[in-house]
Amino acid sequence: MLLFKFFPLFNKNLNQSFLLFCFSPHFQIQSTALCNSCHLSTIPDHLPHQIEEIFLDKNLMLNLQDGCLSRYPFLRMLSCANNQLMTVEESVFSESPLLENLNLADNELHYGHKQVAKSFSSLSKLKTLDLSGNGLSADMVSVLVQNLSSLETLYLSRNSLLRLDESTFRSLHQLKELNVERNLLFEISGAFDHMKKLQRLNLAFNCLPCLINFEMTQLLVLNASHNSIEWFITNQSLNETFQLETLDLSDNHLLFFPFLPTYNRIRTLLLSSNRVGFYQHFENNTSSNWTTRVEYYNLGQNVSNITMEIWNESLHGDLSSVELLDLSENKVNYFPHGFIQQMPHLYWLRLRSNCLQSISLTPEDLPVTLYELDVSRNRLTELKASQRSISELNNLTHLNLSTNDLQNLPSRIFTSLPNLSTLDLSHNAVDVCYLPNYTSFSGCVVLSNMVSLKQLYLAGCSIQNIPSSVFKGTPLTHLELSSNPDLHLKQESLEGLANTLQHLGLGNTGIQDFDFSPYSHLKSLNICRNSLLELPESLMALNLKLLDLRDNMLTTIQSQHASMLAQRLQTVYMNGNAFNCCHLDWYRTFGKNKDINVVDLSEITCLDMNHRHHKIVLLDIVHCGGMGNEESAVWYILLFLTVSISIMGISVIYMLTFKPKMLPRAIKKRCWRPTPY
Repeated sequence: MLLFKFFPLFNKNLNQSFLLFCFSPHFQIQSTALCNSCHLSTIPDHLPHQIEEIFLDKNLMLNLQDGCLSRYPFLRMLSCANNQLMTVEESVFSESPLLENLNLADNELHYGHKQVAKSFSSLSKLKTLDLSGNGLSADMVSVLVQNLSSLETLYLSRNSLLRLDESTFRSLHQLKELNVERNLLFEISGAFDHMKKLQRLNLAFNCLPCLINFEMTQLLVLNASHNSIEWFITNQSLNETFQLETLDLSDNHLLFFPFLPTYNRIRTLLLSSNRVGFYQHFENNTSSNWTTRVEYYNLGQNVSNITMEIWNESLHGDLSSVELLDLSENKVNYFPHGFIQQMPHLYWLRLRSNCLQSISLTPEDLPVTLYELDVSRNRLTELKASQRSISELNNLTHLNLSTNDLQNLPSRIFTSLPNLSTLDLSHNAVDVCYLPNYTSFSGCVVLSNMVSLKQLYLAGCSIQNIPSSVFKGTPLTHLELSSNPDLHLKQESLEGLANTLQHLGLGNTGIQDFDFSPYSHLKSLNICRNSLLELPESLMALNLKLLDLRDNMLTTIQSQHASMLAQRLQTVYMNGNAFNCCHLDWYRTFGKNKDINVVDLSEITCLDMNHRHHKIVLLDIVHCGGMGNEESAVWYILLFLTVSISIMGISVIYMLTFKPKMLPRAIKKRCWRPTPY
């Protein structure tokens, strides 16, 4: 029996609102009923007849029967996602003429798709339909949507679509958004030619081998990521401007930079995780005019031939509007001359994990609009720049050069960037130094008096010494020096940072007795992997929120220190220490404070007296000292038995030796008694 309670909230201009309870509390505000996860097998029939939106997700419905919506003539939105629907009877929606949004995702509609299609025929105003996760084939989809000419948004993700052709969506002339991600698509033939209003198309996570003769000029967003695409070629003979703004071809098998439209408005171009390279140097190394002929076959064995000079960079199309270019994780080892300069509005250039050996930080090679440059994880051995030219890159704020082979850098290459805020030089063989005069010194880089620099990362740079005044005049808030195991950090090394530093990384630096108390603004501190025997006393003067103590040699934390840390810390890492199982007061102190999060709590172990490891979260079933107490008790028992047996043996020998008649008389007296017959 269903129980509903209604509480009128207001009635103004005939617009009513109600508070609705059904099994678990779910409510109706602005004519919306929330009945998710209520174990319902049918649509409730006691809702207000003025209801406009009903959510019935995660229930137990097997079908929608005729008449189940007759009470709700004003219904505009119905969601029955994640049920067990196998069919929808033919007249279910006949009395819902205003229905615009229907969500039937994650059901079993492939069983009765023909009957479901008949029920859809009365939905003349339906604009949004979600049929994701229903095990549908392309033929089933074409039947289901054949009468939905008003549809503007269609979701078909997580089905069993293999091929789309001109018959699949033949009646959907008003469609603006289509999502067919996570299917098994390997071919598309004319499926979108008639969709002149389609603006957003999601083809991600399929099996498409290529996209050629792309002619969808009206499209704004195309997501074709996570396929097997080797070629993306537009019809460059079209003089019409393509409206495409976002093109996502990441996680494919692209061998060449995509051949974009001759006229376009692309702002975001995502090409990460492909095999893209440039081959203009082939033209310079060959005397003949090589061309490449590519043949494409569809299921009908029709052949499409495309002939092009693969190193003709003009085929890349118009790049003038690109603002974000992501070429991370490709095979780029150089850029053709002037290629990046074709993007005068470029703000974000991401080239992580490529094969670049050098890069030029000059306005001749990079647009002055550039805001972020990421060339980490390449093979860089040098940066080309002059102090005068690099200063023109006055918009560059984030520069990531980590994990390269940079060694000899121009000393003041970074001080010439007027707005540089984040600099990552981690895992390069670079050193830092302080030069009061403007002199050239190739052995280290100068980082002083950089008023814009806030975050500096120097992890794994083999730095041994940081002279005083290195960061003078540079108001750093983040400084990362971890993984410099031979670093000799002195108090004066961080001179000038006491009033600005908020995050400091000193993991694996061998630090022992550094005084942290001057850095009163410090919020995050990493001192992991430093073989610390005890917690530095100076930490108690800080108002830390995050502390990383992993992989040290701490045996305990003093009670007063634990109490102070528990009141301030929000996040702490502590695994990999040699905590004593009998000195875990700090653990109980942390446990009482619910505001502190010991992230790796389940992995933290302690040592008992026999050097056995125990997880501290399981210590409620292990006595202090672990199994060592039980083993010690066994040894005491064995010792007691040995001594007792020895005393008894000595007594018997004594009796037999010095009083030989006493023992037989005692035995005879206790055992040789007369027995009656």
